[in-house]
Amino acid sequence: MEIKTGENKFYIGNDSGDPDAELHYEPTDSKLINIDHTYVSESLRGQGVGEMLVEKVVDYARQEGVQITASCPFAKKELSNRSEFEDVLATK
Repeated sequence: MEIKTGENKFYIGNDSGDPDAELHYEPTDSKLINIDHTYVSESLRGQGVGEMLVEKVVDYARQEGVQITASCPFAKKELSNRSEFEDVLATK
């Protein structure tokens, strides 16, 4: 499954405007992004797609040297439950 890059998002599908799955984030300043939305279509649910999208944004954060917060409940849970993501989590 190919994860593509769009404007402030990572997605799966042929159309970034109508993806099969996506994770959207907003930069809140030059060193911080907030994941505000994840979506996985019913046809892809149960296949670990949401987790793959979170891993992709974590890789992006590491490459760009930014920290992550999450207002999206799914992303927040994924980030807080995996110790390997601690290096990119923003602390308040």
